[in-house]
Amino acid sequence: MTARLRVIAAMSGGVDSAVAAARAVDAGHEVVGVHLALSKNPQSGRDEGRGCCTLSDARDARRSADILGIPFYVWDMAEEFADEVLDDFVAEYQAGRTPNPCMRCNEKIKFAAVLDRAMALGFDAVCTGHYAQILDDPILGRQMFRSVDPAKDQSYVLGVLTEDQLAHSMFPLGDTLKSAVRQEAQDRGLLVARKPDSYDICFIPDGDTAGWLQNRIGSAPGEILDAETGETLGQHEGAYAYTIGQRRGLGVKVAPKDGKPRYVVGVDPASRTVTLGPPTLLNVDSITATNIRWTAMPGQVGVEYWAQVRAHGEPVRSVLVSLQDHPGEEASLTVDLEESLRGVAPGQSLVLYDGRRVVGSGTISGTSSLPRAAVTTPAT
Repeated sequence: MTARLRVIAAMSGGVDSAVAAARAVDAGHEVVGVHLALSKNPQSGRDEGRGCCTLSDARDARRSADILGIPFYVWDMAEEFADEVLDDFVAEYQAGRTPNPCMRCNEKIKFAAVLDRAMALGFDAVCTGHYAQILDDPILGRQMFRSVDPAKDQSYVLGVLTEDQLAHSMFPLGDTLKSAVRQEAQDRGLLVARKPDSYDICFIPDGDTAGWLQNRIGSAPGEILDAETGETLGQHEGAYAYTIGQRRGLGVKVAPKDGKPRYVVGVDPASRTVTLGPPTLLNVDSITATNIRWTAMPGQVGVEYWAQVRAHGEPVRSVLVSLQDHPGEEASLTVDLEESLRGVAPGQSLVLYDGRRVVGSGTISGTSSLPRAAVTTPAT
């Protein structure tokens, strides 16, 4: 019989978190619903039913808690969110990197600030509606795995969790398809059963990241250059509006002489230059990452793992060829890929998997392109 725990159910106002809370109640736990107020001005958020930062989302979360018969509170974490997620988002783009704000939010807010507060209040765990599985292995201990629903799997954005955070986390939906979750919500009488999912960045309701950044950073004009000829192709209002691998919205009027499409292959905030080139210049064969976080046992040099660099990107076989973790120095790792990835940008997150099991993650700090024959392969 599962021990009865005191559980904080993080309720965003959507269908997933509502059903996750319901399942925690069904499991016999003492559940308290909590909605995180992350916006200092929730009225300015996205349209109703499309996010996690609006007043309507808070009301939806409260209605779900009432139907489940559990206490409900709103925790104001707007200041923490601004400091840890929004300011970081701006700083990363100013530095020419491409951050993942969802991973930053999971790392610093949902499974750090919230978990810390929950533990201080005497709770045992935080329950969320993320699609990932937690399984207990008799040898390896508590482990995180991909969801059974590949289309909804969120283990990538949870790859920042540490072993200790994982020990106090609950993901009740990891063994269920999203379609079944919606049906369950409807059967339970939850009014959010058909509420649309949100896919965009919650604090940029219109999806215009470049415009959002310009409002906060201002204009920083510079040149757009051709990577192969050095020719000036145009002007931009801010290098922060560009990211490695970008193809559209480049603001270039000079057509390539070969008639082939050009991509952003370089962003240099110091010189305010953006460099465009052919897609072959985007190929990446080796990735170095810092800010290393292991969800359980650390990775081992010479071992093959699956490497994933986007939330819903295809994982690629890789070999962990270097792991630097010396006292007083920032830990880093390097993986060589068995096939090239395209458009990998510093600031993105690298998550390593052993099959379906999450091993750990890091923030990409550098990439390189190698002759295919030089890429390391494990001994057989």
